[in-house]
Amino acid sequence: MNLYPVRAIYMAEMARTRRTLLQSVVSPVISTSLYFVVFGAAIGSRITEIGGVSYGAFIVPGLIMLMLLTQSVSNASFGIFFPKFSGSIYEILSAPISYLEIVVGYVGAAASKSILLGLIILGTSSFFVPLEIAHPFWMLTFLVLTAVTFSLLGFIIGIWADGFDKLQLVPLLVITPLTFLGGSFYSIDMLPPFWQSVTLANPVVYLVSGFRWSFYGISDVSLGASVAMILLFLAASLATIAWIFRTGYRLKP
Repeated sequence: MNLYPVRAIYMAEMARTRRTLLQSVVSPVISTSLYFVVFGAAIGSRITEIGGVSYGAFIVPGLIMLMLLTQSVSNASFGIFFPKFSGSIYEILSAPISYLEIVVGYVGAAASKSILLGLIILGTSSFFVPLEIAHPFWMLTFLVLTAVTFSLLGFIIGIWADGFDKLQLVPLLVITPLTFLGGSFYSIDMLPPFWQSVTLANPVVYLVSGFRWSFYGISDVSLGASVAMILLFLAASLATIAWIFRTGYRLKP
């Protein structure tokens, strides 16, 4: 792999983030903080603890995961869609750059931005509630794997989309609802047995549960199931991207 083109794409995407700092970093942090304040104040006054953890602290991993999923998809999808929209994708496709290097550059930048946001929100949350991270290694593992996997998904969406409206279709209508219904703000053990079974069909449950386990050692599903789900997401995303580059599906405007 030639690291020079990877670095060029990566630095160009990171420079775009610095130029739009208010939109790229400040806005998601403020939005997540508002979620924390509203849910923590409104629901926390009625639910004091879940699994021995205060409600305010309990929702922190869910909030980070909500931001991580949506921002990873949005950053990566816009990153590859804009060159298609502007026509500069021809410069990339005609350059001596392999498809692998293109993916690593764009996905690496999107994942880096999402991980940075996740860490900023984690630090911000510590001002509101006392936090503990029981398993730091697993916390970082879930953070990185989730950011990379959903950045790959965003890359796929950016190639599939033929207009700006489609860029927000999946994040708004699929990922955000699944995250809200995936135990971000509650434990699925609080649901009736029937709805617990239905909720387990939601793949985001496994991501949120595994990430929360890394903080407090409590989870709705086993750690093995959470790891298996994120690896399944990763394998499916990689297989789809391999098919896209093999067939040339919608790579050009």
